[in-house]
This record gives sequence, C-alpha cells and structure tokens, in this order.
Amino acid sequence: MPTTTGHTEHAGNGAAPADAAARPRPVALLLPGQGAQHVRMAAGLYPHEPVFSAAMDEVFTAMGKDGTLLRADWVAERPTVPIDDVTRSQPLLFAVDYALGRLVAGWGIRPAALLGHSIGELAAAALAGVFDLPDAAAIVLDRVRRLRHAPPGGMLAVAAGPDELGPHLAGDVVVGAVNAPRQTVLAGPTPALADVAAVLAERGFTCRPVPSLVAFHSPAVAAATAGAERLFASVRVRPPDIPVYSGYTTAPLRAAQIADPGFWARQPVAPVLFWPALDALLSSGAFLLVEAGPGQGLTQVARRHPAVRTGRSAVLPLLPARPGPSRADRESAAAALAALRAEGHRPAGR
Repeated sequence: MPTTTGHTEHAGNGAAPADAAARPRPVALLLPGQGAQHVRMAAGLYPHEPVFSAAMDEVFTAMGKDGTLLRADWVAERPTVPIDDVTRSQPLLFAVDYALGRLVAGWGIRPAALLGHSIGELAAAALAGVFDLPDAAAIVLDRVRRLRHAPPGGMLAVAAGPDELGPHLAGDVVVGAVNAPRQTVLAGPTPALADVAAVLAERGFTCRPVPSLVAFHSPAVAAATAGAERLFASVRVRPPDIPVYSGYTTAPLRAAQIADPGFWARQPVAPVLFWPALDALLSSGAFLLVEAGPGQGLTQVARRHPAVRTGRSAVLPLLPARPGPSRADRESAAAALAALRAEGHRPAGR
C-alpha cells in the first residue's frame, strides 16, 4: 500500500547511473502490495515478454480454477470482479510482483536483496525460494479466502508521522504501515476510519484513501485470519537464496522466523514498517532499487531516502506510474532495461 500524499511525483525511469568506479550497483527489488493494484496491471507485457508471461501462467496454473478466473479478469478491460476486491487485488499483486521478479532474473540480473510491502513479502519469499511456487500460491489463496470474511474496512494514507497521528486515533483505527517519515497508512473498520478521516481533515492533515476494501494490517482482520498458521505449518520452507528484508522485522529474514508459521500467519494483522526496512537495506550498501510491481509508489517513497537523494543509491521502476495503454508497459520495461545497461549491468540475450 504505497499510496503517497503531499509530494511531487517523479515521472519516467531515469535512474542516474553509478560512477564508473562503483558501477554497477547491485540490484535490490522492491515488491509493492495493496494499493498498487489497477485494472490490467502489467498486462501489456503479456505475451510480449515470454519470461514474464510464463511466470504469470505458472501462478495461474498453481491456483487451479481460481487461477483461470483470475487470468480472465486480469486481461479484461472490464473485470467481472472489481480489482480492489481482496479476491482480485491480493492474488494478482502476488502474481505480477513474482512474474516481474522472474523477468529481471530472465534478463540475467540476479538481485542482491528483496524487499516486499505486505503481499509483496510473500512474492519476495517465493522468488527467494523460501516457498515453492505451488505452496506460495496456496498460501495466497488461503489468505484471500479468510480475508473475504473480514468486516468492511479500509486504509487511509496520511502525510504525517505515527506519533503525530496517535492522539487522533479512535474506534479500532491503528497505524497499518509506516512508508516514510511523514507518510503513514491508517487502517480500521469502515465507520471508525471515516470518523478519523473527518477529524484529521478538519485538523489540517492531508489524507488520501488507499484502494482497499479490507483493513489490512490491523486487529480488524485478526478474527478472519485466525488459524492461518495451520497451512504454513504444513508446507516446506527453505533458507532464502537471496536475502529477504522483511517489512515486519525491518531486517533480513532469519531462520527462526522463516520456520515460524505464526510469523507468516500474523502478517495481514501486523503493521508494515517499510521505511525502517528500506533504511536497513540502504544502510548495508549502495543499491540500484528496482520496483518490480505495478505503479511507482515504492519508487516515490525510495526517492525520499537520503541514500537515494545523495546519489549513493538509485531507484528504477519497471512499469508506468499510472494505468495507460498496453504499449506503455512495454515502453517502460524497455526503458528500465536501458537504464540497467547504463548502470553497467549486462542483460543476457539483450
């Protein structure tokens, strides 16, 4: 849910290349979550990018009958189920994030680290080999089926820090995500969130709804997700092939966390601490951050980080900032590939 408030949007893919002596900076993938979804997200790459297309088909196949319906709605101009419905947003975000990660790997570029936001962390875990894809797909569908029974809720991006917002929260509304020092996402049941939004607007805060019909990352979904650890306990997990920085622990995943079914099962309830996790990643070295998901919400957040502002690290989106014609997806991916070359990477077969 990288929805932004109160800032100027940067357009285009133009990551500044590293100095010759330092290039190429290793790539770290940023994988977005709820709020980034839109109709036909990344569908312009299908079937023009074979690696991406094969990965999407793998996910849909792994999801069985649900995957057939998901694919039909994904490529449709007018889906039968709205994209913001949890049964569409979550599995399709997972699929697109995962397939874009595979696309980058298909270019011959092995990421040095992965950082996912919300459902993006499951995509990161699948890309890193923590879960086999069929198990990851089953986990996503199980989460979706549970969240369908969550009470009506939503999320609200506010241009303020969590400490500023604390005194104004009421009615089970909580901080659901910390995306940047003055970019906080609140989550809670629909009536209470509307009341808090009205109070914040009256008191001069800049707010923007996050596209979501569920109060992700709040106690409002706790009852619906109860028992999810049983599925996690039944699947095989492995150490990651690539370090996965967790938006829940703000550090690389450790063996004990990977093996803990409760850690994964609690993620829809726990707050996402994206900025502290990003800070930990960028404190470990210089990176070319590549946003592998729809939109450029995480790109806009990362551009605020001092390591990016000073040019030590840079950020590069794979897809356009907003929905557009199918060719825009292909043009954006091609521009990202050119920027990777300018950085000093040598994509395979390109």
